[in-house]
Amino acid sequence: MGLNSTLPILRKLVYILFVTIDQIAAEALRLPVKERALLAASLWESLGDPFQVAAPIDDTEAAALALERDRQLDCGETKGISHEELMARLRQ
Repeated sequence: MGLNSTLPILRKLVYILFVTIDQIAAEALRLPVKERALLAASLWESLGDPFQVAAPIDDTEAAALALERDRQLDCGETKGISHEELMARLRQ
């Protein structure tokens, strides 16, 4: 295999190694709607259950936790963040 035949493979490897999530998202948004839906479903399924908690929690405990977090927000003990800020933090 000569250098000329190896270059396309090397370019693909470099692209794969250095592509960012934002670039992947931009490419994905160019897909037709049906293909985007299939991609989204595939990615979602790969996450497993994103709402699964580390330890089982019953409805009473979950409600108490929600009320406590709401109280913390109301009294200023904690501060909420926007969706944009959450996504930026997750990308770091």
